[in-house]
Amino acid sequence: MLRLVFHACIIAVLTALTQLGGIAWALSRLFRRPLLPFALLYTGLSLAAIWLAPLTGRAALSCFERGPLQVQSWFYCATNRTYVTPELKTVLEEAAERVAEGYPGTQTLVLDANFPFLTGFPLLPHLSHDDGEKVDLAFYYADAAGDHYSGQIRSPIGYFAFEEGPTNCPDTLFSLRWDLDWLQPLWKNFELEPQRNRLLVKTLAGDPRVAKIFIEPHLKQSLGLTSDKIRFQGCRAARHDDHIHLQL
Repeated sequence: MLRLVFHACIIAVLTALTQLGGIAWALSRLFRRPLLPFALLYTGLSLAAIWLAPLTGRAALSCFERGPLQVQSWFYCATNRTYVTPELKTVLEEAAERVAEGYPGTQTLVLDANFPFLTGFPLLPHLSHDDGEKVDLAFYYADAAGDHYSGQIRSPIGYFAFEEGPTNCPDTLFSLRWDLDWLQPLWKNFELEPQRNRLLVKTLAGDPRVAKIFIEPHLKQSLGLTSDKIRFQGCRAARHDDHIHLQL
């Protein structure tokens, strides 16, 4: 019984983290030595998803692309979290190219997007990445002199490196709005690069295909952004002064 519960927990965790990992783990139990079969099954399912996802209206962002738009970490590729609708993929590519035209050599980095299949399937810990129409982007950073760090960000996966600023949200236990004060000293001491961030958000806000952009109000103000599409995500959702969220 305990063995069954153990494997059920692993399947649940792998499914929540990668969508396809639970299937691979369950099938690997058919083998006497399951670890290698699990790795092969998971790799095969992940590769198959790249070809099958377009049949359900989603496309994988390239993990090998070295142009203006890049996936920030192999973690997102390995966990199948790089899928978007073809329309959103075009929006991202065009926005990244626009920033690179204004500031040659700039890399726009994609963080969490969506899983390859099943509208409504949650991409934890996000509240809304479940239909291929949402994606998170990393901020652009610079050193104290204002020189841009190309392709570099403060934290290893682009999240939880928060920018200090005023907020009206009360402290509450039951919320995804974590401050993680103990974690902040561990991150690189980069500063937001205002010109590139402003251009990216303005480009996205000016695109009629984009419906909403979430960043913290203090960043909207400091970057001089005014579009009504740029909104506050609410006090129950995660902070958005470590990344940009956009959706169609």
